[in-house]
Amino acid sequence: MQNFDKIIQENAELKEILVWKNQRIQALEELLANLRKRHFGSSSEKSGPQQMELFNEAEVISEQAEAAEIVEATTTSAGNQRRKKKRVSIPAELPRIEIIHDLSDAEKICPHDQTELKRIGSETHEQLDIVPAQVRVLKHIRYKYACPCCEQHLATAHKPKQPIEKSITSPGLLAFIATQKYVDGLPLYRQLAIFKRIGVMLDDASLANWMIKCGVLVQSLINLIHEHILQQPVVHMDETGIQVLKEPDKPPQSKSYMWVLLCATEKPAVIFHYSPTRSGDVAKALLRDYSGHLMADAYSGYDSVCEENKMIRGGCLVHARRKFTEAKAVQPKGKTGKADEALSLIGKLYRIEAIAKDWNDDARLQIRRAKSQPIIDKLKTWLDKSLPGILPESAIGKALRYLHNQWASFIVFLQDGRYPIDNNPAENAIRPFVIGRKNWMFATSQRGASASANLYSLVESAKLNDIEPYAYLQRVFADLPNATCLEDIEKLLPWNV
Repeated sequence: MQNFDKIIQENAELKEILVWKNQRIQALEELLANLRKRHFGSSSEKSGPQQMELFNEAEVISEQAEAAEIVEATTTSAGNQRRKKKRVSIPAELPRIEIIHDLSDAEKICPHDQTELKRIGSETHEQLDIVPAQVRVLKHIRYKYACPCCEQHLATAHKPKQPIEKSITSPGLLAFIATQKYVDGLPLYRQLAIFKRIGVMLDDASLANWMIKCGVLVQSLINLIHEHILQQPVVHMDETGIQVLKEPDKPPQSKSYMWVLLCATEKPAVIFHYSPTRSGDVAKALLRDYSGHLMADAYSGYDSVCEENKMIRGGCLVHARRKFTEAKAVQPKGKTGKADEALSLIGKLYRIEAIAKDWNDDARLQIRRAKSQPIIDKLKTWLDKSLPGILPESAIGKALRYLHNQWASFIVFLQDGRYPIDNNPAENAIRPFVIGRKNWMFATSQRGASASANLYSLVESAKLNDIEPYAYLQRVFADLPNATCLEDIEKLLPWNV
């Protein structure tokens, strides 16, 4: 009898081990599938047409009809006539160079009666052309004057202060190099090769030092942009990794961080901030005494500053959707599951946001309360029902737990029409940095990382205000050294240029 009880106990233990192993195998298989998808599959999170049809309801059709009415009201085309694809046009403000094609003198004689032909018109065809980068030399000549009588009074013409005094580089060249690196993601060593092809021999140390000095030069402008962001009712924050080779008490392989602080108001702006750590103290320093609405991901480093400043913390629904997208990717092919249900409900919320995108804050809040609130209630009921019995380490289990743990922050957007539903503006602003990082891979020094942060701040703020980055940087590098008061610096803010 004792042996029988022992066999039963061992059998129960083996069953527990088997269940644990099966759960572990499922979690590892899902992890492998996600890694394969990230490496080989599409990075888009958009749902396919079948996904859109799942769990469809009457209010979704109603929302689509409302969107169609809005589109129809703003459409000038008649009836249901299909629009033709718009042809690429050449901007009217571009300079024109006329190339005249004329007949020869012999061709201007009529072959029938030998009468000279009379010009009756012309045919015009425009082509878009480009002139590769041209390098020129700006030769500053300062005239000197002396009194012819006493020969004691001397005067020399004034030359504007330069961004880098006693240097061969001009504001235009500095703007060109910075735009190539921070907008187009072209590392300095590749730019050196381009300069070499057109006969200009530069060295990497000079280009790196120029960018560092430019980063220091614009610090006063960055400070004003930072102050402007903290005056807005809603700010976005995010952070991403950066490798800096020379940091005190840290190995070259260690990870540092580039933080982003952004406002998406009528005067949008963004600042990048380099820090060797991801500590919450960095968030405190950047946010200072800000007490508005903070949109950020679930990183715990924001918790203490939100509590101290009594900020309203919003959660990013994109992060939750992303986890359900990953869970859907490891579902058996051809089958629908809980991930599809979650994505369908979240998709409805985003369709409402798309309709109200250009509405005022009050109107946006009204449609959220009328349309989004019922969907949120349904999502919460579904979540509470789905959580029990789900393997926590599975992809769908992680997605459900993330949605559950961050639920309070996800529904903050229902409180105010100004509050965003996700952190996409910050992610969009940080994306050019991430793309550029793949090319230049690391920063050599802390000074270089800080300079890059300042220059990224300027070019991305310029883009947010629909300003061409090269023209903006050229203006800043030319005018900022000659600024004598706060008003002069304020004139160089992206929304004032």
